[in-house]
Amino acid sequence: MQSSLSLRQMSIPKGLGYLTIMAPRNLLYMRSNFLFGSRCWMIRFSAEVLFKSVSFRLFSMKCDNADSEPLESAELLNNLLTMGVDVDMAKKRQPGVFNRRGTNEQNLKTFLLSKGASKEVIASIISRYPRAMTRTPESLSYRWDLWRRIVTSDLEIVAILERSPESFFRSSNNLNLEKNIEFLYSVGLTHKCLCRLLTSAPRTFSNSLELNKQMVEFLREVCLSLGHNDPTGFVRKIIFKNPFILIQSTKRVKTNIEFLQSAFNLNNEQLLVLIHGPGAKILDLSNDCMRRNYTNIKERLFSLGCTTEEIRKFVLSCPDVIFLGEKKFSDKIDCLIEEKISISQIIENPRILDSSISTLKSRIKELVNAGYNLSTSNISLLSWSQKRYNAKLKKLNTGQNVVLGN
Repeated sequence: MQSSLSLRQMSIPKGLGYLTIMAPRNLLYMRSNFLFGSRCWMIRFSAEVLFKSVSFRLFSMKCDNADSEPLESAELLNNLLTMGVDVDMAKKRQPGVFNRRGTNEQNLKTFLLSKGASKEVIASIISRYPRAMTRTPESLSYRWDLWRRIVTSDLEIVAILERSPESFFRSSNNLNLEKNIEFLYSVGLTHKCLCRLLTSAPRTFSNSLELNKQMVEFLREVCLSLGHNDPTGFVRKIIFKNPFILIQSTKRVKTNIEFLQSAFNLNNEQLLVLIHGPGAKILDLSNDCMRRNYTNIKERLFSLGCTTEEIRKFVLSCPDVIFLGEKKFSDKIDCLIEEKISISQIIENPRILDSSISTLKSRIKELVNAGYNLSTSNISLLSWSQKRYNAKLKKLNTGQNVVLGN
C-alpha cells in the first residue's frame, strides 16, 4: 500500500531562528529531496509508506539568519550619545553589554551625580567600563556604603572610579565584598592598605572569602616557620608592599620563596628580611618568569666581569630588577655603559635601572651639559624623583653659570 504525506505548514519562529517541521517516524522507506535557496527553503518531500500507522515527531534545524541576532537598543545608543559616552570605545571593550535586554544607564547617571561625579567623569566611566550600566540602583547604593567603610568621602570614591572604574563595577556580589572587608580588617589591615587594594588589586574583593583566608594563613605559617613571632605584622607588611599577592595562588608564592632561599643561599633570618621587605614585590611573579629573568641577569653581568658575590649583592639590594626581561635589562645596561658609566657603578646603584631608557638618556644629556662628570660622580640621581632631580640640576646649572661668568 502506498500513501502520500503532505506537510501543511512550515514555521520559522522569529525570535528563535529555528525551522520546525513534522517528520514521519517508523518509515520503512522514504525518499526526500531538499533544495536550498539563498533567502528561503524550497522543500519537495515525498514518501512511500508500507504501513498504515504512521507516528510523527518534531525535529528542528538551526537557521543562520542575521535577523535572529540580538539587536542593539536604539534607546540605549541615543542615551549614551546624549551623555557624551564614547560608544565605539565602549563597544570595543565590552560588546556584550549592548545586546542585553535591559540596562540602567540613566539610573547610574543619577546615582553618580548625587555622589558628586561630573557628567564628564560619568561618560568616561561608561566609555571605559560599560558593564557599569548593568548594576541596579539598589546594588550600587549597597556597594557604595560598603566602600565608605574604607574610603572617607564620596568624592574620594568618585576619584577612584575615575582612575579605575573596574575596581568598583567589576563584581556585583556585595555580600562577598562585605565579608572580605570584615576579614581583611580583622587581620590588621588599615584603611590605607584596604584602599590600595581596592584601586590596585580589586580582584582581592572578588575572591571567595576562603581563598583570601588561605593566603593569609599560608603567610602566617611562613612567618612562624622562619622564627618570627609577629605573624599579624608580617602579613600586614607583605600585603601593603604587594597588594597583588592575595590574587595569586599559595603554590606560586611558596615556590618563589623556596627559589629565593636556594638561589641566594639565605638562612631563615635573611629570607625573612627579604620577603617582608624589598622582596615582597616580586613574590607574585610567575615562577618561570622569576627563574628566567634571574638567569638572564646573571649571564649578562658575568659577561661584563662581575663576580657571583657582586651579582648576589646587586639583586638582593634591589630585587625589583627581576621584573626586567632579558632585552630591557640589557638595553638599560648598554645605555649606561655607552655613557661611560662603569659596571661597578651600576652594581653599587641598582635603583637607576628603575628609570626608563628615555629618562636615563635625557638626564644623562642634561647632567653632562651642566658639567656633571658621571664617570667619577654619584650616579644615583639618575633614579631620583623628578622634583629632587630638577632641584639638583638647577643647582648645577647655576654653579656652572657662575664659573662661566668669572
